[in-house]
Amino acid sequence: MQVRPGFVLEVDERTPPLLVHQGEGLTLERFPLGTRVVYPPESLPGVADVDAAIAAALEHPFNCEPLRVLLRPGMRLTIAFDDLSIPLPRMRRPDVRQRIIEQVLTLAAAAGVDDVQLIAANALHRRMTAAEIEHIVGERVFRSFWPDNLYNHDAEDRDNLLHIGVTDHGEDVEINRRAAESDLLVYVNVNLVAMDGGHKSVPIGLASYNSLRHHHNSHTMLRSRSFMDHTRSEMHSSAWRMGRFLADHLKIFHVETTLNNACFPDRYSFLTRREWEWSVKDQAMAYGMSRGLAAMPTRPRRKIFHDLLADYQVTGVFAGETEATHDQTIASVHRQQLVEVDGQSDVLVVGLPYVGPYNVNSVMNPILATCMGLGYFFNMYRGRPLVRHQGAMILYHPVTPEFSQLHHPSYVDFFSEVLAESTDPATIEAKFEKQYATDPWYVHLYRTSHAYHGVHPFYMWYWAAHGMDHLGDVVWVGGDRAACARMGFRAASTFADALEMVSGTVGRDPSITYLHSPPHAIADVR
Repeated sequence: MQVRPGFVLEVDERTPPLLVHQGEGLTLERFPLGTRVVYPPESLPGVADVDAAIAAALEHPFNCEPLRVLLRPGMRLTIAFDDLSIPLPRMRRPDVRQRIIEQVLTLAAAAGVDDVQLIAANALHRRMTAAEIEHIVGERVFRSFWPDNLYNHDAEDRDNLLHIGVTDHGEDVEINRRAAESDLLVYVNVNLVAMDGGHKSVPIGLASYNSLRHHHNSHTMLRSRSFMDHTRSEMHSSAWRMGRFLADHLKIFHVETTLNNACFPDRYSFLTRREWEWSVKDQAMAYGMSRGLAAMPTRPRRKIFHDLLADYQVTGVFAGETEATHDQTIASVHRQQLVEVDGQSDVLVVGLPYVGPYNVNSVMNPILATCMGLGYFFNMYRGRPLVRHQGAMILYHPVTPEFSQLHHPSYVDFFSEVLAESTDPATIEAKFEKQYATDPWYVHLYRTSHAYHGVHPFYMWYWAAHGMDHLGDVVWVGGDRAACARMGFRAASTFADALEMVSGTVGRDPSITYLHSPPHAIADVR
């Protein structure tokens, strides 16, 4: 596996203030001398001709016949695709999923296939709006199929779920009926990070709560080390068992894609450059933006961020049998994101950006911030975590106790009622999960509005289980003190204060690593 060295800096007297994301704001921080900074690798060039790369992948798949050979008149074809949770930020049009779907539909039409449906694989995520779906699939596909033959998966529609069977580990495999009863299921993916794709796509994206509960639970998440390495993640092991079980009952043709690190538009490209390489214009943009955002009212500030469209370029398109395809995909992700790091630190520092998979066009509430920090960024490693066992993690985020009543209604009650009794993932799961998962009002909002499923905040808390168990201290710089305390954490006004607060855990002269992200970097910790 190729590891890209040379993206680790040690802070010295010449190091300028470093950019840190802090929710819907930016700050420039001077870190102590000797702080290790792990930068994401520079963006790789995209493929020269995306459409040609897609055509080649469909015609020359891995461990599978060409797609055109699998298509025939009278067959039932279903195309499922990743929802708006990836990539982040959204891709500038045309989304690569649109380009793939259009080519699949062209081949299907040429083969005389006329029974075609498209399903957004949103699992227990919120239903996407028509505009959000149209952004992914494009105007032509949307106009031709919406709404009868292009729609969101409904994990609570019992009539349109099919229980396929049970794995040898006793895991229920239950997915969307239309997909399960198809002659061919084509799954179209965007593999933003190593956690995505493979058997995590169909058995999770098209599943029901009855199926998801087997791997989205506190015990499984606690034993997942890390989510960015599916060979060491218990969650992925469960999904892999389900996927292999499904493969014996359903023909699946996987199309996976990878992107480079150009996650911001060109006018904000300073956000993806190392600070000592900033031009005078970049410096002015950074200082001006950090101060301007701090003074700006919430609504326009949020709109600026959520309106951003990334200038991602496609670095790979791979198709065929799920596991053979995914091997190629992961290699491509690693070529872009993997950074070799020597050893662990006493303290890991992370700045959380404005958006995560579950607050697109919404607000990152304290539960989602915890999932992003302790669930995702903590797990951005292969081998060992960046921070030692019982070390400290310092996160930058306001942790404002603000919740979207449209998107996250059950989060409000989870924060105010469940966390008031316990913050232990296993205790929460045993005492409260079933109540929230089956609550009729939450089910109604999930099915008819744009709300995440009632059980979703539990899953977000479980994502953080490994991080909570590993760490000895967690402090949020700039975090709302009451909100942090409700979740069992502490808040500090400044980074210096945070270091003082964790000194009882790591001492007064700790080794520090700052994971400088976004864009994404996976630390290959030796």
